[in-house]
Formats: sequence, structure tokens, C-alpha cells
Amino acid sequence: MHARHESAIRYLFDTPPEPGGLREIVPGLTWLRLPLPFILNHVNVWLLDDGGTGNRARTTIIDTGADKPETRAIWENVIAGALAGRKVSRLICTHGHPDHVGLAGWLTEKLGVDLHMTLGEWLAPQVWREEGLKPMRPEVEAVYRSHGVTDEDIAKLRATREAAPFRNHPLPPSFVRMRDRQFVRFGGRSWQVLVNGGHADEHASFWSRKDGILIAGDQVLSKITPVVGVFPSQPQANPLADYLASLKRLRKLPAETLVLPSHGLPFRGLHTRLDELAHHHERRLDSLHALMKAPQTGVELAHGLFKKAMAEGQTVLALAETLAHAHYLVSKGRARRSVARNGRITFVAR
Repeated sequence: MHARHESAIRYLFDTPPEPGGLREIVPGLTWLRLPLPFILNHVNVWLLDDGGTGNRARTTIIDTGADKPETRAIWENVIAGALAGRKVSRLICTHGHPDHVGLAGWLTEKLGVDLHMTLGEWLAPQVWREEGLKPMRPEVEAVYRSHGVTDEDIAKLRATREAAPFRNHPLPPSFVRMRDRQFVRFGGRSWQVLVNGGHADEHASFWSRKDGILIAGDQVLSKITPVVGVFPSQPQANPLADYLASLKRLRKLPAETLVLPSHGLPFRGLHTRLDELAHHHERRLDSLHALMKAPQTGVELAHGLFKKAMAEGQTVLALAETLAHAHYLVSKGRARRSVARNGRITFVAR
């Protein structure tokens, strides 16, 4: 990442709450931090006071954490503690990735509430779950081979998948659909739903104009960049175009917006952070373009763009990010994509 203008980005807190700990951000809006069993070791979820007193008190929950025993145990404590005597009005999920929707089915069953999310993000995790419980399909292997993944590495991916099959709790069979620009009311505030692509196809963020708060989900993170990748389910997608368009759209919000990201610390300085994210991808595009002097496969380019990740065996994510940037260069006329008779795909600069 390039140097940050520290004066422009201001964090509300120096440190986060402990895993399972609660902290009020503004009146009626509470931060709950949940652990994740990944390199990215946490996710932020939000509890919003819907008003009422006594047995009429209500709360909205945004996002759930991953479906892990330790996460369920934290939710059990929260339900018995902070939410004791309160009814949960609804569960909202920003998007369908496992760390955001992994316990949605479990929580809706346990609390007797409806799940609210966008259509695409309700459908996607159900497809992933169905696929993840089966062996890797030949068509998926063919996509990886077309970009230069070796048979040996595909065998490793297959073995990893079989050793740790997809185990997210099933989503509820029905949900309440949220749409772009729709206004919804929860937590004593009116929120506009902002649906953007790039990281997920129909990721929902929530903007309160009156209070200047953006519940950003993964669309705007405070220190890291969200994954923007091309995966076998959409092998010719151009998600980076969607993501960069979302940064321009979000820049219409005030610079002093309070941003509540799903990872990292809440902060002010939205415009600076959006500029940083855009510049990060501009630099990555330039780096990738420089690697395309001769036709190369996605894997060859990934080794140049993500040396450390590829050395650590993070082939799937590194290749996905590389292809997202390569497809964007092709869409802008800065590169050419070619498919050989044997199906091998290469990219070269123009």
C-alpha cells in the first residue's frame, strides 16, 4: 500500500474490543467482534437498538460470523446477556461470504426472525454449499488448467477441498429481499441500501444520511483491500470494473462519514480511503501490465504479481485477483486475451 495521509483518516478507537466483546459506537449501535479461523482473524458485526422497553425492546443484527463452535458459543453468551429480554427484529447480511452469512440459518432458526439480504447474495452461498459438498467438477478443473494451474496443484486443491468440505449451516428457505437505493428503517434510523459489486456481486452497504454513518461491510475496509477476484463460476467476469465503479459512487457520500467496516477499525475519512483503494488497484494494474511483455498464462502472471502468496500455496486467491486485473486491462484495451486450440489462455500487453 502507498503512504497514508494519517491526518485524513481518524480511527474512533485505538484498539478493538476483545473477541466476543461489545462496544457502543454511537447511541443505539453496538460493535461485536467475532473471531475467524483464517489469516484475517476477525469480523465485525453490528447490533442496533430498534427501541421499545421491557419485553417490547427490539434489536437488529447485521452479519453473523463463520459457522464455528467458538462463534456459536459467543452468540449464545450475547443472546443470554446483552440481548436478554429483547426480541431480535431481523437479521441482515451484507453479502454471502461465509464470515458474514455462515450462521444466518442457525440464528434465524434460534431467534425466530427473518433474514434480509439481496437476492444474489442469498442465492450464491447456497450454490457454493451444494458445490462444496461434492468433489471438484471437471469443468472447474478445466478452468484452472486453462490458466496454467498444473495437474499437481489441482490435485492439491482437490485434496484440500475433500479434507475440509463446505460446512456452513444451511440458509433459511425464504428471505426478505433488499434492493439498491431502497430505504429501510432499523436501529432508530432510516438507511439507504447501496448495492455494489466487485467483492461480491450484490453486496449491500447501509447509509444513514441524517447521522452520517455508513455500515460498509467489506466494500470499504480501513486498512486492507477486499478480495476482488475471478473464479471458475464466472470465468470471464470483470469484477474490478464493478469495484472501481463502486468507489466512485461511494465518493458522493460526505468525506466525514463515519465508516463501520466489517474488518478493521471504525474510522472517519471516507474520501481519503476511497482514493487509497483506487490507487492501490491502479498500481497493481500497472505492475501487471509491465509483466505482460510476452504472452503469459494467469498462473505465470500471478507468480510475478503475488510472489509471496503463490509461494505459500495461495493459488486460488492469487490467481483470482490476477485474472480480475487482467480482465480489466483487456476491457480497457491495454491487453489482449488469447485462447489456444488446447484451451490455454494467455494475456499480452497492447
